[in-house]
Amino acid sequence: MERERAKVRLFVDQPLAAGQPVALGPDQAHYLSAVMRLEKGAAIAIFNGRDGEWLCHLAEVGRRGGIALPQAQSAPQQMPPDLWLLFAPIKKARTDFIVEKAVELGAARILPVQTRHTNSERIRQDRLQAHATEAAEQCGATFVPEVAELEGLDRLLSRWPAGRRLLWADEAVAGIAGIGLPPRPATDPWAILIGPEGGFSEEERKRLRSLPQVHPISLGPRILRADTAAVAALTLWQAHLGDWL
Repeated sequence: MERERAKVRLFVDQPLAAGQPVALGPDQAHYLSAVMRLEKGAAIAIFNGRDGEWLCHLAEVGRRGGIALPQAQSAPQQMPPDLWLLFAPIKKARTDFIVEKAVELGAARILPVQTRHTNSERIRQDRLQAHATEAAEQCGATFVPEVAELEGLDRLLSRWPAGRRLLWADEAVAGIAGIGLPPRPATDPWAILIGPEGGFSEEERKRLRSLPQVHPISLGPRILRADTAAVAALTLWQAHLGDWL
C-alpha cells in the first residue's frame, strides 16, 4: 500500500511526536484553508528542525488557527554541514535569492555583513528569516538556518572563531591557476565570504589576508555577480568538502 503523501509542508517551533497535538497559527491556518483549500482530515507534513519530518492530519483548521496531529515520521532529521555563508546584502530580490539558495544548498547559518562598498545599509532580518523558512518548506529540508542580523565585517572578523576556516571568494584572483579549494579536512567548521557588488576595499583585503583562517579562492576566469558567486561557492564547497561526496 502506497504511503499517503502530503501536498503541504510547514515549519513549526514545537516538539513533534506521534499523537501529540501541534498548534497552528492564524497565518498557517489561513494558508492551509484559504490558499490550499485543505479541510479537516487533510494530510500535511510538519518539521521543526530537530525531529525530522512528520506526516500529520488536520484535526482542526479555521481562520484563527488549527490543530495538526502527527501520525508518523516521514523523513529523518538531516542536518547540514557546519558551514556559514557570509554575504554583503544587495538589491532586495537578489538578497532573497541568496538566502533561498543558501538554504537549498545546505548552509547551516546565514550572516549578512556590512562592508565598505555594501549597497544596502540595513536589512529586515525577520523578513529574511521568514524567507529562509519558506525555502526550507518548499525544498524538502528538515532544517532552517538562522539568518543573523546585519553586522559590520570588521566587527565580525575581530571575534572570528579560531577554529573556523573562512573561504574568501576573492575577485582579485579570478582566473589565477592554483587558487582553489584546499584538501578535504576531517571535521573543520567552515564559512564562505562573498563580497559586495563594488568589491572589497584595500583595507578589508589586508585584514582578510592577515587572518590565518582565511583561504582565498578563485571562482573561475570570469567575475561573477554577488548572487551568482554565492551559489557557485556553496556548490564548489559542498562538492569538494561537504556532504555531496
